[in-house]
Amino acid sequence: MNAQVFSATNVASSPASGALSSVVPAIGRVLISTLFLLAGFSKIAAPAMTIGYIQSVGLPLPAVAFALAAFTEIVGGILLVLGYRTRIVAGVLFVFSLATAAFFHNHLADQNQFIHFFKNVAIAGGLLNVMAFGGGRLSLDGRRA
Repeated sequence: MNAQVFSATNVASSPASGALSSVVPAIGRVLISTLFLLAGFSKIAAPAMTIGYIQSVGLPLPAVAFALAAFTEIVGGILLVLGYRTRIVAGVLFVFSLATAAFFHNHLADQNQFIHFFKNVAIAGGLLNVMAFGGGRLSLDGRRA
């Protein structure tokens, strides 16, 4: 029985790898963007609640923070889906995710806060991958290359 060793080289040279390397980054960008878009639109749907939450953690200028957060999430989410300036956008959303974890989910003794903190850290990790590898072929960035 002769078993072929599975390696990244074998996958990279297969005919399906071209489709995978085109589609997978685009799907990943859409999936990560979904979280930011939903969060941004939910902020716009309930501005008073969001501003109150920002006030409750003691951040200054809660109305400004609200506007910046909603803008970052919606515009960043859209740009990430499109793959426009993907590495820069992923970098901004990376910092935003870590800041959100630090300021809003820092009561790690509370299991819910613990989960949200590490969800944001995991999202930041996914965004680091986007920063490292770019938007892929199915992105506005990929079309310019």
